[in-house]
Order: sequence, then structure tokens, then C-alpha cells
Amino acid sequence: MIIRPVKSGEFFAWYGLYEQYAEFYGTALGDEHAVRVWGWIDRGEHAMRALVAENASGELVGLAHVRGFARPLAGELGLYLDDLFVAPAARSAGVATALIEEASRLASAEGAGVLRWVTAPDNTVARRLYDRLATATEWVTYDRAVAGA
Repeated sequence: MIIRPVKSGEFFAWYGLYEQYAEFYGTALGDEHAVRVWGWIDRGEHAMRALVAENASGELVGLAHVRGFARPLAGELGLYLDDLFVAPAARSAGVATALIEEASRLASAEGAGVLRWVTAPDNTVARRLYDRLATATEWVTYDRAVAGA
């Protein structure tokens, strides 16, 4: 397995994984939405990047979307792991661990002090892995919808 940045010509392979990720979380993923996100990744907008896991057959079997963020109180930068997904057929083979480890190396190389992500409280399978690789925080996340978005 190879973990690497996604390539510009891999939209459809990326889209297949991203669509499955959206389905996992019960989120509708329209074409316009996917094309917008791909544009952010492909052009490096919003500091958004995608890492992918490629199996021995050259098929993409996992993805991780990451972006940098400032941590003013800490006086440092962080790397945020927005999305992490592994195709069902490739699960339990170390793909998620490899993607997180590569994101951690990327964070370190860029001088970030932390790699951060959130997950659903009932995502118990993933949380078993996350509990081995990182420390759960005591922070509660809030979202407030704003007009014009």
C-alpha cells in the first residue's frame, strides 16, 4: 500500500471514495458539491489537500482530507483531518492507520503542533483505532448555520 497526495487526474477514483464516505454519514453528495470540494483540493484552496491510499493493484482504497489551521492560544499551527474513509473491502488492513500516520508526518514537516479530528460518538469501530493513536479531548463541538452559506 502506498499513501500519497491525490493526483489531478484522479477525480473519479476520489469521487467514488468520497461518495461512500458521505453515504456512511447519511449525507447527500451532489455533483456540484463534489466538484466544489475537488476544486479546493486540486487548486489547494482553503489549504485543503487530499491523501489517498493506493493498493498493490493501483486502486484507491482510502482517503484523508487535511488542512492547516492556526492555534492562537497555543501560538502554533495545527493540521486538521476533515475526512477519513477506507473502502469496506480494505478495512482492517491498516489503511486508516497509514493515512493518519502520513497526516502526522505531514503535520510535523510543516511545523504543526497537533493533528486534530472529530468523529461521531457512535463510530465505535473507528474510535477504537483513534483511542490507540491519539488522545480524546474534553471539548464539545458546536455548529451555527449562517445566512448566505
